[in-house]
This record gives sequence, C-alpha cells and structure tokens, in this order.
Amino acid sequence: MNAFLHTKQRKIIGLIIFFVICILSMMSSIMFGLSTYSLQSVVEAYNHFNGSNEHLIIKSTRVPRALIAAAVGASLAVAGALMQAVTRNPLASPSLFGVNSGAAFLIVLSVSYLEAATQNIPFVWIAFVGAAVSAVIVYVLGSLGRDGMTPVKITLAGAAVTAFFSSLTQGILLTNGKAFDQVLVWLVGSVAGRDLQMLTTVAPYIVVALLGAIILSPHINVLAMGDDVAKGLGQRTAFIKLGGAAVVIVLAGGSVAAAGPIVFVGIIIPHIARFLVGPDHRWMIPYCALLGAVLLLTADIGARFIVMPKEVPVGVVTALIGVPFFVYIARKGVDRK
Repeated sequence: MNAFLHTKQRKIIGLIIFFVICILSMMSSIMFGLSTYSLQSVVEAYNHFNGSNEHLIIKSTRVPRALIAAAVGASLAVAGALMQAVTRNPLASPSLFGVNSGAAFLIVLSVSYLEAATQNIPFVWIAFVGAAVSAVIVYVLGSLGRDGMTPVKITLAGAAVTAFFSSLTQGILLTNGKAFDQVLVWLVGSVAGRDLQMLTTVAPYIVVALLGAIILSPHINVLAMGDDVAKGLGQRTAFIKLGGAAVVIVLAGGSVAAAGPIVFVGIIIPHIARFLVGPDHRWMIPYCALLGAVLLLTADIGARFIVMPKEVPVGVVTALIGVPFFVYIARKGVDRK
C-alpha cells in the first residue's frame, strides 16, 4: 500500500498537524468532563493558584490524567509497531501477546500475597519483571519446532500466555477480597484517579524507551525485510531483536503500571501510521507516538460522557473501538492468504 503522505515535506507537515491535535486533545481532556473548566481557569490554576476546588481538581486530577493518557497511548502504540515489525505479524501487540497480562498478573500477585516483600518496590519495576517473563515465554513457545518463529506460532503462543496469566489473575482476585477491591478498576484499564507521582515514576523509563525505539528504527526497517536479508546486509539481527524486546517490555510494563492493561491501542495505531507514512519506521515511530496519545486522550474524554455522571474505564472504550478493527485486520490477513 502506498503511503498517503508520500513525500518528506508532507510527512513533516503531518507530524506537526498531529502534534497540534495532541496538544488540543490534552487541553480538551483537562477542560471537559463532569465539570467543565475554561482555558482561563486552567492557566490561572498554575499562574494564580487560589486553593479553590476548581484549581485543585485541575492540578491534582485533570492535568495528571491527561499527561498519563498521552504517555500510555504513545507507549502502547510504539510497542505495537515494534512487535509487528519484529514478528512480521500484523496482529502483534502487548495486549494480545501476553506482555500486558504478565505485568498485570505480577502486580496483582504482589498486592495480594507479597505486599510485605514488595512494599518498597515501585509498581513499575514489578510490571517490568512480569512483562519480561511473559515476553520470554511467548518467544520460547513461538520459536519451538524446526521452522523457528512464525507469525502463526507466535500468535498462538501469545494467545495462550495471555489466557494463562489472565486466568491466574482472576483466580487470585476471587480468593483475595482485598486485592479485588484495590485493583478491579485498574485491571480494566483506566487513567482516572492517577496522581502526578505515578507519571513521574514511569516517565523516565518511557522517555528512554521511546528514544531507544527511534534509534532502533533504521535497523528495524532492515529487519522487517527478513532475517536472511538483514544478515546479508550485515545486520546483527539477534542484537536488534533483543533491543526491540527490551524497548517493548519497558513501554508495556510502564503503561501497565500507570494505567493497567489497556487493550488494542498497540494494534490500531501502527496500521493507521503505516497507511499514512508507509513502512519506514523512522517515520512510523513518531507518528505512532502522537496518534497513540491522541487515541487514548479522545477515548478517555469519550469515557466521561457515555454514562455521565459516572465514568466508563478507558480500557472499555478502546476495546469497543479495537474489536471491529481487529476483526478487519484478521480477515484482511486471511484474504491475502
């Protein structure tokens, strides 16, 4: 498929446009909801803070929520793009390949039975370990056999690991009422109720991982052509795959720690970015970051109005958007065969 934005100049203009849309989405996330605040109120909350409920809500709730949604959306989208390139599987994403479920399982396990041992360990590190363990299991299972890793095998392995860790998580929740109360909303995927400290905890890791994805992007382009071609061009494929896996683990683990296992962002956005700018990951990575942020911000805004005055977790909204998209991509892949 030819890229919609096929010239460098158009790609740069498109990047600027989506950056502006991302900023506007963040401002809308801060301003709109059960209570609506003007732009002037948002500015005054920082320039002339007066301790009012309005200013407190803006600073302690709305701004952290918007920033976390943008960071998580960008992380999941970039992680999905890298996974699809490395596995050469259009359905690859942290949510479907067990990475998110592994991170969520270890956090629930820690809250339920290892609270004393892990009380001084930030959630983000627990999520990293869970994501890494599940990623290794999926890779090993998907690489078994004479033909090595194939798109079908890695998909089946991811589905099996996702189901396995999800079942363990549900079992823990059913036997531990304390854990159920603490993590129920978080497990659905939500950016509501998060404070700025949660963002500052995961932000350094996410920023480093996003920079790593940009650095790896030229090598990912070569790797996407196939291992044999990449090796023939002097590519150190094992090193690139390991680096890509590390970036995915950090992005997915940080996202799960901040907002829970939000689904389908990592599937939807890479395909949209690929349609806009083509398969060149030097452009896809920044486009995925911006589009992922916009998607999760707008989904979170929509989640506030569906059943107002109550809110729907943003993970439910992304699932509603993602399921039809997933079916379309799956059917498209079958038709090509």
